[in-house]
Formats: sequence, structure tokens, C-alpha cells
Amino acid sequence: MIFLKTEEEIELLRKSNLLVGQTLAEVAKIIEPGVTTLQLDKIAEEFIRDNGAVPTFKGFPNHLGQPFPGSLCTSVNEVVVHGIPNDIPLKDGDIVSVDCGTYMNGFCGDSAFTFCVGDVAPEVKQLLQITKESLYKGIEQAVHGHRLGDIGYAIQSYAESYGFEVVREFVGHGIGKEMHEDPQVPNYGIRGRGKQLKKGMCIAIEPMITQGNREIGIENDGWTVRTLDRKCAAHFEHTIAIGLHSADILSSFEFVEEVLRKKGY
Repeated sequence: MIFLKTEEEIELLRKSNLLVGQTLAEVAKIIEPGVTTLQLDKIAEEFIRDNGAVPTFKGFPNHLGQPFPGSLCTSVNEVVVHGIPNDIPLKDGDIVSVDCGTYMNGFCGDSAFTFCVGDVAPEVKQLLQITKESLYKGIEQAVHGHRLGDIGYAIQSYAESYGFEVVREFVGHGIGKEMHEDPQVPNYGIRGRGKQLKKGMCIAIEPMITQGNREIGIENDGWTVRTLDRKCAAHFEHTIAIGLHSADILSSFEFVEEVLRKKGY
């Protein structure tokens, strides 16, 4: 069932999502070669809890294995999504996708950003740029009266025009009092197809784009999703509310991008 949100509920969602953006910025401050994703996770959890929220990912159940052990999903290089924080130092030239969720005042926040670690190859930087741009192409279609296929088509056609591929097995989702609500929001599709979008729907749009083949596999831990060809993948995500004429982006990259500017990226 799809739940349409009131203006008051959307503002509560905005608060949770802005905290996600601020948490990602705290993480961005320390991303560099030699830092571990466990260190990123520790900083994120402390920041979330210090601000009166809880990390929604920690302890999240999984029918394939154990509950998720971290507060962040930290996906390095060929890991598409759901990377478990670990004690392996990040290396110069790596990329790391950081997905973060919060729960505060009865509503969830969810957003993701893929970071460069040190000096990253130009073709990988392009993957990040196009994935992020494809997210905004999808958001442009997230208005009352359009359909889910319009969002997916916009993302897919843009990414594929640059020779990249779109992961099919993992998609965006509705969001509200629960982190995952209806409807599912694919990053591929046909214009004019799928559920019709209505004002008050709140969804997380999150393109997962691969440098090579889109085929993926899940590791024995039941969480880690890797590209089969071991080429890089990128992941960017915003939570948005469907509006009459434009989408209202409830999460924010502004905090992260300010940190990155100060670091010279």
C-alpha cells in the first residue's frame, strides 16, 4: 500500500533526511587513503545518536543471513551496495559509496553519496559524475501525473548513453515511517508505464550504475553485492516528495559538497 504524506509528515521526513546529509558530511571530512570503513561507521553512528536519532541500517534483518552489523553501508570499488564496514584501509584511487539511514521523530531518512579516495582514474570519476547526474534526471520526472517508468527511463537512458549499465536487481523505494515502503522505484523502465505518481508520495531514488557489465552477485555474508566483472559501480540517492510541478528533495548533498570543496575536490 502506498501512503501519501501530509505536509506535516513531509517536514518530519525532511528533518530525518537533512540529518543524513549532515552525517555524510561528517564522514566526508575523514575519507582519505589509510582510513577504514569501520572508522567511518563509528563516526556516523556517534553523530546520528548525538543528534537524537538512531541509525536505521544497524540490525536491519536479512532473510539471507545475519542482521546488518553497521550504521552505514560502505561499498568500495566493485561493491554495488550493502558493503559491510570493515578494518581494511581505503587506498589511493578507490571509490566508496556511503549509504546512510536515520530514524527520528517517527520518520526515516535515506541518502547515499559515492566518494573519491585520493587520486581516482578519470574514467571512474566519469562514472561517478554520470551516476549523480542520472539521479537528477530521474528527479526531474518525479512530479504529479507522471509514472514510475518515466523516472526509470530518464535514469537508464542517460547512463546508457555514456556506455554505463544499470543494475536491475536493486531499486529505489517508498519511504516514510518505514525505511522501505511501496512502491518500488526501478532505475530502468519505459516512459508512460508503471504506477502513477501523486502529490504526497515520498520515494527514495537511487541509481546504481556499473562501469562494465550490470550483472551482480551476492557474497556469502548475505549482504555484499559485487559486480561479476569486478569493475566499479557508483551509487547516489536522494529522498524526495512528489510535487505538482517539481519534486521536493528532502535530503541534501550540500553539506557533503561544502566539505569536498574545502578539501580541494
